Amino acid sequence: MNRLRLFSKEISPACQYCKYGFITRDGKSVLCEKKGVADPFDRCRKYQYAPLKRIPRRPNALLTFDKSDFEL
Repeated sequence: MNRLRLFSKEISPACQYCKYGFITRDGKSVLCEKKGVADPFDRCRKYQYAPLKRIPRRPNALLTFDKSDFEL
């Protein structure tokens, strides 16, 4: 199966989503098995996307409607 169909192109490579990276407790750096300590938005040649590490954005808030909005 084509890899492009499974994952969006909008996700830019970052160490925080890498298979080899682990976010520290403070969340300001990533411990990489290949590179060592790195910035969360940095990347290297060994980058491999791990979809379960990515936290998706929250959906937009729903609009609120009144009863008058549905009258003709």
